[in-house]
Amino acid sequence: MAREVELLSLDLRYEGFRLKQPGLEVKLLSSILQRGVEEPLEGVEVEGCSVLLNGFKRHRCARKLCLATVPYASLGQDEAVGILSLLRTSNNPTLSILEQAAFIDELKNARQMNVAQIAAELSRSKAWVSVRLGLLAQMSVKVRQQLFAGAFPVYSYMYTLRQFMRLKEVSAEQVEEFVGACGGKGLSVREVEQLAHGFFRGPESLRQEIRKGNLALPLEQMRQTPENSEGCGEFERVLLNDLELTQKYMRRVMGKSLDTRLQSRAFHAQSHLLTGGILSLAQAFSHTMRQLHDRNGQA
Repeated sequence: MAREVELLSLDLRYEGFRLKQPGLEVKLLSSILQRGVEEPLEGVEVEGCSVLLNGFKRHRCARKLCLATVPYASLGQDEAVGILSLLRTSNNPTLSILEQAAFIDELKNARQMNVAQIAAELSRSKAWVSVRLGLLAQMSVKVRQQLFAGAFPVYSYMYTLRQFMRLKEVSAEQVEEFVGACGGKGLSVREVEQLAHGFFRGPESLRQEIRKGNLALPLEQMRQTPENSEGCGEFERVLLNDLELTQKYMRRVMGKSLDTRLQSRAFHAQSHLLTGGILSLAQAFSHTMRQLHDRNGQA
């Protein structure tokens, strides 16, 4: 049952576990201004204190509008139980994968729950839990702060930076440096992608400009660079490199897949998920490659 609580009485210790999305917050602010807070905030009761777990955007909007009270629903009297309850309902858009990772990391490290226990409580596989823990383990404190503060696009981190993070020549320090240089600049996903290719694959002069925060210059240079000495434009060079890596890793995967050392249950569980995803793309990928191959032959 929801009840009205004083806005200032809510404990915000988990606010850093939720992503800030300024664009959504503007729309939410307008909605609350017209209709009030319609959906209750959620939290747990700990030592006489209401600890907020869900509803931080609503809380910030209510604070901006100087509301004294907000509707609030309790998820119990234990933080771990409340977090598990929130994660169980996260099949809807309530929690992103990074937010799931943050709460699962809290359960493992602060609440002393192991992967098997978390998986059992959530009716998920251990691989599902491990993937999220691994995602957060790859992330430095500074990168996490930028992502959760909404200063750096999460999509860009997940689908652009993580590709570079798999390369041996790219260090965690370089990733942190890039996120710090580009965070809070209001860059689009496309602009981040262009800068990332310049930073991790381009010349040192380009990296220096990005480090200094002079982002307009390298962006303009990459847009206007017609061709390099090999006769290929920037986009073409990127695709050629991607094709080279694809061929390399296809051979590696084929060679390693028959190895008798692949025996652990953890490997089989995670590999099953990944191979399923790869197989779902195999037909479309093969068709695209055949089209590109035929088009290249006719050029």
